[in-house]
This record gives sequence, structure tokens and C-alpha cells, in this order.
Amino acid sequence: MSDFKDLIRDVPDFPKPGILFKDITPVLGDPEAFGQVIDRLADLVKDRKIDKVAGMEARGFIFGSVLALRLGVGFIPVRKKGKLPAASVSVTYDLEYGTDTLEMHEDALAEGETVLVVDDLLATGGTAAATGELIAKAGGKVDSYLFVIELDFLEGRKKLGGEVHSLVHV
Repeated sequence: MSDFKDLIRDVPDFPKPGILFKDITPVLGDPEAFGQVIDRLADLVKDRKIDKVAGMEARGFIFGSVLALRLGVGFIPVRKKGKLPAASVSVTYDLEYGTDTLEMHEDALAEGETVLVVDDLLATGGTAAATGELIAKAGGKVDSYLFVIELDFLEGRKKLGGEVHSLVHV
């Protein structure tokens, strides 16, 4: 069995010139590699008391929902503004140029529940930090953050409180 890391594809100049995009779709297309990622993520939190897993749109949905199923807990989709059908809580956060807003259903978690935040990539940490803020606003507590890939040079983990784990460091 090969390591899933060998399937992560570099795509230069995407989505704009100067960016080296880390494409995980080849990992998703290989059931053995995808399973390896989920196994490794699950191993990092197997002894923790987690009530829910939250995943950010869009690739956080993929890893987070499968991980939630593996852990036997519920999944919370964290979406861009205006995408959820029921009453939601929201957080607006700063981007490099402007702002963005994330939302989650008001009833996605109960007061005091512990949430694991999962995404495919940690870059500057803005989206993950906003997700943590959103969980706190809804009455939950972030246990830890899990990522498949972390771009260490951007120091995104500095924006996050608590434990941060990544499978691949670039």
C-alpha cells in the first residue's frame, strides 16, 4: 500500500498566479488512500470525548462527515452565508482582501457539547478560527482542529486555540 501523501497533486498558479494549490482529489479517488487518511485522523482523536465533528464548506464536508461516521458522532456542516435552510448563527471574519461569513444551524449542537473541527487544509487559519468562534457562539467548545495538509509557512495554527493536528506539513 502506498502512502496517501504520494497522491496529493501540486497545481501551480491555481486559483491565481503564484499559488501552488494542493489538490486532494486524487486521494479521494483512491479508496485505499482515502481510508488511510480517515484512519490516521481517527487515530489522533480516538481517546477524546467528542460530541460532534464540524467541517467547513466544501472539502471539510468530505473528511469531516466520514470521520464523524467513523467516530460515531454527529456532523455539523459549516457553510458560506445564505446556504443553510433553517435558523442559523453566523460569524463574519477578515480575509486578506475583505470579509466572509460562515453559518451553522442554531440547533446543530447542544450547550456545552465538544466539537472537533476538520478541514482538508490549514493555510492562514482564518476560516478555522471563525469556525471555532461560531461553535463558541452556539454554546459549544472546540476540542481540537484536524487538517489533512498544513502550510506551515503561513503559521495558521497561531490563530487557533487548543490542539491542532495535521497529517502533512508543507
